[in-house]
Amino acid sequence: MPIAQSFLFVPGHRAERLPKAAASAADCVIADLEDGVPEAERPAARLAIAQWLQAGGQALVRINAVGTPGFAEDLAMVIAAQPQGIVLPKADAAGLAAVRARLHATQSLIALVESVAGVVALRGIAATPGLSRLAFGSIDFGLDAGIPGTEHELDFVRSRLVIESRFAGLPAPIDGVTPVIDQPDVIIREAERSRRFGFGGKLCIHPAQVALVNAAFAPTAAEVSWAEQVVSAASQRAGDAFLLAGQMIDRPVVARAHAVLAARDARAAIQRA
Repeated sequence: MPIAQSFLFVPGHRAERLPKAAASAADCVIADLEDGVPEAERPAARLAIAQWLQAGGQALVRINAVGTPGFAEDLAMVIAAQPQGIVLPKADAAGLAAVRARLHATQSLIALVESVAGVVALRGIAATPGLSRLAFGSIDFGLDAGIPGTEHELDFVRSRLVIESRFAGLPAPIDGVTPVIDQPDVIIREAERSRRFGFGGKLCIHPAQVALVNAAFAPTAAEVSWAEQVVSAASQRAGDAFLLAGQMIDRPVVARAHAVLAARDARAAIQRA
């Protein structure tokens, strides 16, 4: 099954937006019950999301963090309404294990890492049995860490999420949101940065961001052309290193070329789904 790359948040108290989001180019919709919803409106939002899911809607649900008001009610709704899975904010290993035990085996569980404690405990979080993926709550993390910047200031943390995901055998993690919605160049730049760092997707807060994120995570035409040439040339050799257009091609480079073509095929498969 292709791994989703674009995740579009929809505030639960704006559940009328869910059908439009589900019909968008987003790989996955996240119906939100946490930060995107005023606390007084969360009970009504919970009911609206449940009704949409029970009518056949497909989405993940970001519930409230373990031990916070609304968590128990959110989890009970998820168990009854059976969404695609849960995004758990302020994730820690114990909370993830407790939630995982309540979910159906087919439901996903994404750990939203957005605190200093979460980053310090990242290896244990990533090793949680049944965890589907890590995601980076970059804005909340910056607030918790006292780091006002969201770019190079967070390079170390981004690298850690990628490395710990790989070490735990998880799919590449999901990078945090870009707060602006009317500056395509910024959205593209940040999504391309996410891909270069080794992330496999990005959280979106507006439908206008989705196509830009999808394009940023797809290999470029030049990358695909290079990969096809490398794979074709390598198929005529018995694993020996060789020169192609002045570049030394050995096994790691051939593996990279195969990865580029796999990424192209995965994007195409998501678009067909």
